[in-house]
Amino acid sequence: MHERSRLAVRPVAVWSRAREELKRNYILYLMVCPAVIGFFLFHYRPLYGITIAFKQYDLVLGFDRSPWVGLKHYISFFHDPYAVRVIRNTLVLGFYSILFGFWPPIVLALLLNEITSMRWKRLFQSISYLPHFIAMVVVVGMMVQLLGSNGPVNAILQQMGLEQIPFFNESGYFRTLYIGSGIWQGIGWGSILYIAALTGIDPELYEASYMDGANRFRRMWHISIPGLLPTITILFILHASDIINVGFEKVYLMLNPALYETGDVIQTYVYRRGIVERNFSFATAVGLMNSVASFLILYVTNRLSRKANGQSLW
Repeated sequence: MHERSRLAVRPVAVWSRAREELKRNYILYLMVCPAVIGFFLFHYRPLYGITIAFKQYDLVLGFDRSPWVGLKHYISFFHDPYAVRVIRNTLVLGFYSILFGFWPPIVLALLLNEITSMRWKRLFQSISYLPHFIAMVVVVGMMVQLLGSNGPVNAILQQMGLEQIPFFNESGYFRTLYIGSGIWQGIGWGSILYIAALTGIDPELYEASYMDGANRFRRMWHISIPGLLPTITILFILHASDIINVGFEKVYLMLNPALYETGDVIQTYVYRRGIVERNFSFATAVGLMNSVASFLILYVTNRLSRKANGQSLW
């Protein structure tokens, strides 16, 4: 009986403390309210639209009155003859993006950390950051101008007596162009967190290693890289879901029918089937499936990282 009364009093005590906290800091809570309301309206409320992934959505009938079709759109996707191709292309592009694009910012940060002159260091940092601020449309336009049939690259090849290369007309070059341009555009911006992590390493460690006769490579290998491991682990976990979340904008801008064999990914396929053909339920279903797969990859990567070295997001 005593235990029941204590459990009954506990919610009252919690509510009393919450009310006192609200009264004491009501101004701070009022300041937070617009952000909370906006986040709810634009992030949580639209989640109701996921229901059309299991319906045959009709613009006239709306969300509630559209007929329920269950898993029809998921079955339709996996029976599509192009499903295997777009899944393969998405996984390959995502895997290559991590394999070839994850470590260049780390290398750049380590190299910049070895520059003793702050003037040159800031200059190289600024130069490496600039491509990040170029719009994706401009980046792809630059690629088309440079690598097109009338571009300077093919002009140089022709002057050297070599055959011109149809970069944007053969599917075999798509992945190289996509990954290479991504590295060029993101290497500087991606190195910012690693540079910040390097500045947090105790300078006395470098001084002690210098006194022990360690060269720059040894100091980098035994001090800088171990100091970066926590940051590398967290960023790798965050990038793991990108294996299946290949960006739509860049692929769409680079894509043409001649490149579908290696360049058509889930996002562009959904755009054609769902948006252009106005099959919104199909687009929602495939997008939801893609999001769930991304979360599962992130969850598994986080668990493996926690078991391997104790570093994880949660």
